[in-house]
Amino acid sequence: MNRLKTKFPDHFLWGASSSAFQIEGGWDEGGKGPTVADINSFKRSHLQADSKVASDFFHHWKEDIALMKEMGLNIYRFSIAWARIIPDGDGEMNQAGIDFYNDVINCLLENDIQPFITLYHFDLPYALVEKYNGWESRECVKAFERYAKICFETFGDRVTYWQVHNEQNLMVRVDERVNITAEDSWEADRQRAQMDYHMFLAHALAVKACHCIIPNGKIGPAVSSTCTYPESNRPEDVWAARLNDWFKTDYCLDMHYYGCYPGYYMRYLEERNIVPIMMPEDEEILKGAKMDFIALNYYRTLCVRYLPADDAHPVGERAFPINQVDFDQYGYFHHLKNEHLASSEYGAQIDPLGLRTVLNNYYQKYHLPLIVTENGLGTADTLTEDGKVHDDYRIDYLKAHILACSQAIEDGVEMLGYSPWTFMDLLSSHEGFKKRYGFIYVNRDDHDLKDMSRIKKDSFYWYRRVIETNGEEL
Repeated sequence: MNRLKTKFPDHFLWGASSSAFQIEGGWDEGGKGPTVADINSFKRSHLQADSKVASDFFHHWKEDIALMKEMGLNIYRFSIAWARIIPDGDGEMNQAGIDFYNDVINCLLENDIQPFITLYHFDLPYALVEKYNGWESRECVKAFERYAKICFETFGDRVTYWQVHNEQNLMVRVDERVNITAEDSWEADRQRAQMDYHMFLAHALAVKACHCIIPNGKIGPAVSSTCTYPESNRPEDVWAARLNDWFKTDYCLDMHYYGCYPGYYMRYLEERNIVPIMMPEDEEILKGAKMDFIALNYYRTLCVRYLPADDAHPVGERAFPINQVDFDQYGYFHHLKNEHLASSEYGAQIDPLGLRTVLNNYYQKYHLPLIVTENGLGTADTLTEDGKVHDDYRIDYLKAHILACSQAIEDGVEMLGYSPWTFMDLLSSHEGFKKRYGFIYVNRDDHDLKDMSRIKKDSFYWYRRVIETNGEEL
């Protein structure tokens, strides 16, 4: 087999990723409280798997970490469930939850795997929704700061790398993920803008707390990266493509880096009359939180043309012809399929060059080290009669994207590591266990738990060799 030759720096962090609500199970065990992610998954229990069992990492973690060791991971990027630490979000600590994560962290370290922890991955404690409507209230900001400090004080002696929110810039676009239920579109966007601002404030407070509590701690955001192409070379289409990147991702990174909204985004908030309530003391907090790296999640690229506003659709109004994530915006952009790219089974347009592009864009703009914390191919896998999974399609996908990382490093980008999605099959928010990403096959279907055994796919052995050679052999 021909192998691509690539070059990665010494001590490059090769990992794999997951999130608590998608992998842990044990949703109401060990004192854990319900979360927004749990409640959303239960709404689809009749259609697909939910978070009650998921991949059952809660009961299989020793076995699973042994497999991580066998694959040679340097890091494991996972999230802590806020409601496992503080079941109601801002009340009493749950010692059983702290003990669980202590055990996981210690076991990872015993196996020479660095924990890389995300504090919040779509799973807000549901009690905070009931008490405050979640992120719409500053009370949620206070609750998150306290939760973050508990994690830093409890686990910071052993954990260096931290992420605050996973994909805030994507999460806030999806009503159910932040529990927006308003039927009026303006009211929904008003709440969205306030929630987004409060998450920025919580992020800044967490960054400051991490640097205060953990002397050598490294912390940053994990954004859903965006690379958008214009449909044509018409100037308005080129401009629309830039605006789509700015509105979906760059405004978020600017807020984290500079501590204020860029002008184009503030103009949009004013156009819609949804400028969030801000306190005078916030400016110092936002501007004083200096992140140490940028983590990015990358799956696809997008294509747009200019979308003019009219009497029926004023500038700034959003529309959803595809989904809430890829919204259109009047006066800005309209999404189209890129005819030059192939798509995955679930519609994501596959484009390794886009990863090289965003790595270069973010590094040239912010000059911070980068790490890919999600990248992968979600599709159905077939378990053969002799108990194997031949996923050459996943190997081809990952190989092309790792090559793009190597090319970005040659371009001058400083990269910390690559941690694809995901270590093992886990609960997909809208496709259950039909859509699989893992190096490990979890033997269950949406409504049949079977034996929950872990089966190494072909990609497991391939990625192990990539890690052994520090990426030189793909």
